[in-house]
Amino acid sequence: MKVPALIMAGGKGKRMGLPVEKPLLPFLGKPLIDWVAEAVASAKNVSEFYVVTSENTPETEKRCHSKGWKILRTDAKGYHEDLKQAVREAGLSGAVLTMPADLPAVTGKFLDKVVSAFEVCGKDFLAVFVPIKTRENLNLSVSSTDEYKGVWYAVSGVNIINSVKIQEEEKIETSAIITDESEVLLNINTLKDLEIAEKIMKRLKKKKSEY
Repeated sequence: MKVPALIMAGGKGKRMGLPVEKPLLPFLGKPLIDWVAEAVASAKNVSEFYVVTSENTPETEKRCHSKGWKILRTDAKGYHEDLKQAVREAGLSGAVLTMPADLPAVTGKFLDKVVSAFEVCGKDFLAVFVPIKTRENLNLSVSSTDEYKGVWYAVSGVNIINSVKIQEEEKIETSAIITDESEVLLNINTLKDLEIAEKIMKRLKKKKSEY
């Protein structure tokens, strides 16, 4: 199964308190958006991808143009409205993989695993959640949460959704992956998150090089 992907990169990123647009924030010497886009491009189960921007992220758009990435500019009416608009304007149907532009540790291999899980789950929506305690133990912020089967989790922002269903108002049946893997654990919401995540990534890279 192959699905199209949308990288959501149109938010203001107010929490960062920076003059630079959040998707362009340097992470280990490379903009956040580059880490995510390169991971998506390497995923075997992704057929194509778009970077979803808005008037809030004109410099991000320029970056995407320079890289030859497809862009969908939305009206900046909020995450869910922008997602719906992007799906409509791209003419997408069937399953769509979505993720934020602030997951620098995400990999194509991890995204392939998410697509495979969606294929067998039998639901119209698959969300990837992270245990709140795991983020708190690392002193990472918990900015967005959701409930699944009576338990609250930190939202990673990685989801697969039936693109037809999101245009409807009815409640969508949900499945979930609960994981503390670094690929989705290191979601950057604050400058402190950025600092902590860079340290963790450096440690992980060092461990891999030692094997």
